Amino acid sequence: MVEVDQFEVSTGRFGLVQEGLPAGLARLLGPYLARQRWYAGSGVPGELRVLEGGTLVELPAQARLLWAVVVANDHRYQLLLAERPAEDATRRVAGHEAATLGSVEGRAYYDATVDAEMALALLEAASGGAYKAKVARPLGAEQSNTSVVYDDKMILKIFRRLAGGPNLDAEVTSALARAGFAHVARPVLRWRKGGTDLAFGQEYLAGGTDGWALALTSLRDLYTPEPLRGDGYKDQDRSDPEMRGGDFAAEAERLGRVTAEMHLCMAGAFGTSRDWSTSWSSLLGSLEADLRHIGEDMVGAARSLLQRLRSLSDLGVALRPHGDYHLGQVMRTDAGWYVLDFEGEPNRPVEERLRPTSPMKDVACMLRSFDYATSYATRFQMVQAEMAGAGAQLPELAARGEVGPRASALEPLAQAWKERNGDAFMKGYQSCSGIEELLPADPADRETLRMGYELEKALYELSYERAFRPEWAEIPLHALRRLFGGP
Repeated sequence: MVEVDQFEVSTGRFGLVQEGLPAGLARLLGPYLARQRWYAGSGVPGELRVLEGGTLVELPAQARLLWAVVVANDHRYQLLLAERPAEDATRRVAGHEAATLGSVEGRAYYDATVDAEMALALLEAASGGAYKAKVARPLGAEQSNTSVVYDDKMILKIFRRLAGGPNLDAEVTSALARAGFAHVARPVLRWRKGGTDLAFGQEYLAGGTDGWALALTSLRDLYTPEPLRGDGYKDQDRSDPEMRGGDFAAEAERLGRVTAEMHLCMAGAFGTSRDWSTSWSSLLGSLEADLRHIGEDMVGAARSLLQRLRSLSDLGVALRPHGDYHLGQVMRTDAGWYVLDFEGEPNRPVEERLRPTSPMKDVACMLRSFDYATSYATRFQMVQAEMAGAGAQLPELAARGEVGPRASALEPLAQAWKERNGDAFMKGYQSCSGIEELLPADPADRETLRMGYELEKALYELSYERAFRPEWAEIPLHALRRLFGGP
């Protein structure tokens, strides 16, 4: 893997010239930030400071690739900006209006990652000339990063929110690769400034499909024959996911084993702790506070589960977890399953994401993802297909209560799919030699521990959905009712 410190690259045309940003550009940065998905605030920041910046690469035709770090709302952001004559920039940003900053004295400024020539220059600069490519294409918007694929061979993840040290994804992925974990894409480039990661390049998994898409395909195959018969779903409860096309159980079992191998490698690379009861008690306090924030009735409903969680004496070991483990963070290729993105939940503080915890946290999060897939498919996917000609949008259907009856008709199939694949995942996980040493000795304690982390995840999901996708809030609410044993 090529490791490059930005200020150690001074060969040829590469190397940052710290002359600051052009006059007049600073006033355009706030509105630009407010439009980006990776911006942690809401609205244009009231105050924005440019910590450092300058020219990274000089290009032909009076063009430059600019680099800067700015501070807004107590977060540091890395900016990569293209500067071109205004008449030249227009065609390059067509279809990427959110990436445009504006013009100053006849010079146009926009996000450099949407400009193929700028993105190619960035790769050369970040690698000190070690890597070149012919084709660059940016991927869709991400919550805290921007990714560019080069020649369908390398993907460069550009970190937008900069931590005060190593980026967790770059650090963990590199450590797992060194430890021989075969289920991460091979690291090829790490671009840094001092101790801060700026970008991380890995082998691009061409032809891969993420786990979420595979799960929804399996559920579609499971559901489709019944609705097409038009008999009111009378035979849904007699349907068996194992007997349908697209059965996901074999893949779920393989994924479970890969998850256990990941935890064993994490334990070897970062160590483990057996004395972490204080952290567990702190988590339980946070869970109760979150429940109380929703309503006192939630605390009452959860009383039995909370008591069960407090009574745990054997917690197993704590280790560095993946931290945001779900079907969208794993990819299936012809070579098997790969695990992606070790940054953890981006809305949690870094110190919290670094905190060692039970491997059952990742297990619970993946099982929650199975539940999300079934809930999404029953409440949205199939109903959307049925109502395609109705002219109504899905949130409108949910608001009118039209999703519920159709979802209820599919619930027996959804439950059968979730149980079958959850059991297969756990079978694969527990079959991995050595994983027993990381878990509580009593299977009942493991189950209780898993339920605690499932509660944590469902509460996190509920907070997120209420803030950003209110029509999805019923999914985590359904999980909470099931955990509490209520209707």
